[in-house]
Amino acid sequence: MAILQVQGVHHITLNGADRQTSIDFWQGVLGMPMVLEQPNLDDLKTNHLYFDPGDGRLITVFTREDRKADDSANPGDPGNVHHLAFMVSRAVFTQADARLKAAGYSHSGHKDRGFMDSIYFREPLGQLIELACYKFEPPQGHTHTDVLVLAHKLRVEAGDLNVADRHLADAIDQLSRNSARI
Repeated sequence: MAILQVQGVHHITLNGADRQTSIDFWQGVLGMPMVLEQPNLDDLKTNHLYFDPGDGRLITVFTREDRKADDSANPGDPGNVHHLAFMVSRAVFTQADARLKAAGYSHSGHKDRGFMDSIYFREPLGQLIELACYKFEPPQGHTHTDVLVLAHKLRVEAGDLNVADRHLADAIDQLSRNSARI
């Protein structure tokens, strides 16, 4: 069977409540500008908001004025989304605790994930949101994924539980040396 090769995430669409709740959160809290608004062309009673998360792709939200926000946790059943993760800079990450508290959002506190740092909180409709910050920058000509693939290989070879700073440092070193030989 031939595969259908994807080239990245085009957009993610969430079911929202009323229009203003979505604008207040996605634009007002996370700083994603609203770039487009139009009716949902499959259901003209539903509004469709489009937000730019910063990489030129889209997060979209279906809204209806007769739906009210409910911040209960979304179901954790198979097939449901567990969380959405958004990349932030180290500078923003160090301010996330205070800024989320100031905006009225409780959160998980800092979580060390080995190769990245995370903080989790729920948006007004109960969707778990992660703000993630890589602990490294890839060498010139490489991506974060390039580093992670090699760091994972080094971790497995060493029999370690998770990717740690030494795996990242060694992966960056190897990628840098290989690039210099070309």
